[in-house]
Amino acid sequence: MSSDFLSNSAVRGRRCLYPDKIFYEPAVLNYQLGKLLQEKFKDIPWVVIENHNNIELLRNNPNKEFARMKRHLVIGVRKSLKYTPNNKISDFLVPYTSSGCGAMCLYCYLVCNFNKCSYLRLFVNREAMLEKLIKTANKAEKDLVFEIGSNSDLVLENTITGNLEWTIEGFAGSKKGLLTFPTKFDMIEPLLPLDHKGHIIMRMSVNPQEIISKIEFGTSPLLSRIKAVNRMCEAGYKVGILIAPIVLVDNWQQFYCRLIEQLADELSDKAKKQLFIEIIFMTYSFVHRAINREAFPKSADLFNEDLMTGRGRGKYCYRESVRQQAEEFLRQQLAQKLSNVPIIYVV
Repeated sequence: MSSDFLSNSAVRGRRCLYPDKIFYEPAVLNYQLGKLLQEKFKDIPWVVIENHNNIELLRNNPNKEFARMKRHLVIGVRKSLKYTPNNKISDFLVPYTSSGCGAMCLYCYLVCNFNKCSYLRLFVNREAMLEKLIKTANKAEKDLVFEIGSNSDLVLENTITGNLEWTIEGFAGSKKGLLTFPTKFDMIEPLLPLDHKGHIIMRMSVNPQEIISKIEFGTSPLLSRIKAVNRMCEAGYKVGILIAPIVLVDNWQQFYCRLIEQLADELSDKAKKQLFIEIIFMTYSFVHRAINREAFPKSADLFNEDLMTGRGRGKYCYRESVRQQAEEFLRQQLAQKLSNVPIIYVV
C-alpha cells in the first residue's frame, strides 16, 4: 500500500468530522499517521497531554460540556493489543484504531466506560494492529472473525484518517479470516471500489427514524443507512443488520413495525439473500441520566421505572418479562416481513 495513502485520499475533499481542538501524546508524531494528521489539522490548536486515557482538563469538565467535548479529537498510541474472546458475531473483540465516537447517542454504551470523556480517540500505531490481525488470522486452523469496531464507529473515523480503507486493503493480503464492524453512518463511498477479497462484514445498526432523530444525535438517517447496505452488498461485501439498541419508548411497537416494513421494502433482493440480523436491547445507566439531563435538558428521558430494573453497578435494563414480550413482537414482525433472514442472537 502506498505510504501516502492518507494524504492522497482521506485528507482531501471528503465529508469529515472536523475537530475544534486536538489533544495529543508527543509520541504520536513518531508515526506516519501522526505526522499526516498534524499536517491535515495544522490550522487548529494542538495541546500536549501525557496520557490519552486521563486528560484532567477534560475529565473535570461539568456534564453540560459533553456535547462541546465531542468536537475535540484525542490522538495517542494504543498500549494494549490484547484480544477478548467473543461468542456472538465474532471470535474476538479487537482493540483497534479508535475508541469513543463523535456522535451523541443518548444511550451510548461507551459512556459507561468513558463517562463524559467518550469523545473520539485515534491511535496512530495502526501497522502493529494490522500486523497482529493478519498473523493471528493466518495461524488459525479455521477462518476467525475479528470485531474491529466494538469501541468506535470506523466509518465515521475513516472520514478523518482513511484507516478503514487502509485496513481493508491491507487485510486483503491475509490468507484467511474476516473483519467485521458495525456502523450508524452512510459514508461508505471510499470503501466501494476496494479489493476486499470477501474478508469484510459490514453490519449496519438501524432504529426507527423517530428514535434516530430524537436519540441518536449526529448519525445518518435510516434510509441513508439502508441504501449504504445495498451499495456495500452490490460491491461484494458481506452485510448484516443490527436492530440496536431496542428502545421501548411510547408507541415503540408502531415504530419498530414500520422499521421492519422499511427494511423489507428498501433492502435489495441481493442484500436480503445474504443478510443476518442481530437484536440488542438497550442498557442504560445512572451516568447516562446525569449527563443527558445537563447536556441535553430538552431530550427524551430513556429511563422508565415501570419497565426497567437494576443491572450491576448503576446500570438499568428492561425487566425480563418486558424484554421477552418485546422480543416475541419483533420476532413475529420479522417472520412476517423478512422471513428468510436469520436472527443470529437476541440480547
